[in-house]
Amino acid sequence: MVSSVNEMLLDNEDFSYIDEFQIIQEENLPSVSEVSYKFENDQDYEGDISFSGRSSNMEECENFDEILPASLRSCENFLSASLRSYDEPEEEPEVESIREFPNEAYADLMTLVIENNLSNKAGNAIIKFFNKHSDLPQSSPLPKNIETGRKFMNKMNISQLSYSKYCILIHNGQEYFIHYRPIKNCIENLLSNPEILKHFMFKYENSEEEKSYGEQNSGNWWKYAEESIPSSAFILSIILYSDATTTDTLGKNSLHPIYLSLGNIPTWRRNKEDAKQLLGYFPILSAKNKTEKESSDFKKLARKTFHDSIKFLLDPLFQGDDGVDFNIDGEDVWFFSRISTIICDWPEACTFSLTYKSANSNYPYQLILRDHVNMKEYFNNGTSNSAGLEQVDNYFWNIPNLNIYTATVPDRMHHLDLGLFICVAQIPNNLGFGTPKCTNY
Repeated sequence: MVSSVNEMLLDNEDFSYIDEFQIIQEENLPSVSEVSYKFENDQDYEGDISFSGRSSNMEECENFDEILPASLRSCENFLSASLRSYDEPEEEPEVESIREFPNEAYADLMTLVIENNLSNKAGNAIIKFFNKHSDLPQSSPLPKNIETGRKFMNKMNISQLSYSKYCILIHNGQEYFIHYRPIKNCIENLLSNPEILKHFMFKYENSEEEKSYGEQNSGNWWKYAEESIPSSAFILSIILYSDATTTDTLGKNSLHPIYLSLGNIPTWRRNKEDAKQLLGYFPILSAKNKTEKESSDFKKLARKTFHDSIKFLLDPLFQGDDGVDFNIDGEDVWFFSRISTIICDWPEACTFSLTYKSANSNYPYQLILRDHVNMKEYFNNGTSNSAGLEQVDNYFWNIPNLNIYTATVPDRMHHLDLGLFICVAQIPNNLGFGTPKCTNY
């Protein structure tokens, strides 16, 4: 278990910010940000606020014949956050031709708006102030208004940010799709960030005389994983975060996102929003009636679909035994991908590990030291029930240097805030060791 990952709490605000930067580009996928953005447009939009009586170069730029180089620090942050704007079918330009902002001032303005989560009204006020006091001899380099800037960004095309969908299941005549970005593209986005590379950790580091555990690369897991690969290669530590969430105030619509980060990034840097990637959205199955929803077959199908989706997303990193090359600063670097940590709440951890939730277990207080070997024995012998194990093949059993039963991070909300800690604290008493003195709940 990596000691430092516990600092990445499930209620960390950084995770909630990611969707602002990486909204999936599918017509049939609902998004709260789209609704809130439309509402913001109705309140804040103030029309054309460019120089009056002057021709605007933006009209020429919208032809996209000439796009000037721009100092775009993080294309992904700028582009993805702008996807909150609703689609306008008219005047649709050639998407493939838009790669950069028209000029540096334009890029810096939109950076300011996105990174500080400014409303259209606040952004328009900045444009007005600039146009009034800049006294430029020619028309403003800024967009006419923030609405125009967001639309421009929405039409930009960066291949690594594009989403695809894949039909993972057909059930009751309905197709269920996984909306995703290729995992290699997500990793390439992280490795292309110079601010991340400044602190990127490649090798195991710890003193043999006096151990000091902090970052992932100081732990025994990294040491043993590194010993299992060629000496000229490096460990690429994969961190996954997943949690189903509702997308409306009534809780009727929900999505199941999964995010990616790298344990090679120090914890303090990894907690910033640009150090995480939205990998995709899992499908959520719908039952035709209450009877089917409560049936064991439907629940088993839901678990199997989850692991089939995980396999589809992660397989590009784990097919074959030769590792994978990623380009860093113009040079190919040889990595072997290893899953170090899965951050999720307690019910979801049970889905990853395919173990019973304690409320449904025949032995809720049974202490079993789980690993892939003994759990596969229960599974192959058809005795999974005696170990509190679902009778579904676990994809993570095939991943090297991973014990899925220890890779999930303890969930503070369900273990402490909702009172499960009280039950856990009673285990010594149930085993005959006396009543524990628990005063903090």
